[in-house]
Amino acid sequence: MHQPVDDAAFRQVLGRFTSGVTVVSTVQGGVDHALTASAFCSVSLDPRLVLVAVDRRNRFHDAVLAAGTWGVSVLEQRARDAATWFATRGRPLEGQFDAYSHHRGARTGCALLSDALGWLECRTWQTYGGGDHTLVVGEVVFAQASDDADEPLLYYRSHYGSLVRSTASEKNPDPADR
Repeated sequence: MHQPVDDAAFRQVLGRFTSGVTVVSTVQGGVDHALTASAFCSVSLDPRLVLVAVDRRNRFHDAVLAAGTWGVSVLEQRARDAATWFATRGRPLEGQFDAYSHHRGARTGCALLSDALGWLECRTWQTYGGGDHTLVVGEVVFAQASDDADEPLLYYRSHYGSLVRSTASEKNPDPADR
């Protein structure tokens, strides 16, 4: 018989997985909806698919499912305040982007934050139930990387952080590691 996994231990382990930070946005009925998401990843190169996990209790959930299109801003360090704002539950929908520089995606009309490493626009390809979340898989219909930004906003143990660069990479391994 399986013993249940301790909730605190589960959260502690997952909190130790460092991730990037995104703001995912959609427009439904002429109203902008957005959320900060670290549960975002690439799924496939052919077709070009990405995934975001959306809490079913979040008002963004119904909006993104109804809209069928969404945008992703992969945040840079300067967007820390925006990440906190779009993670705030119950914030007003009206004018929620007003304090942050943004533009509208050409393919979806979704608000995309300017302080980003890159932007994606997606059309919902498939959704899957995932416990208290829905896994929303999107086909990427537009992608653009910023030429001006190169410092990602990271998330680790409920805190934002920054990247410490090493000279070694997967393309240029450190000779000392051989």
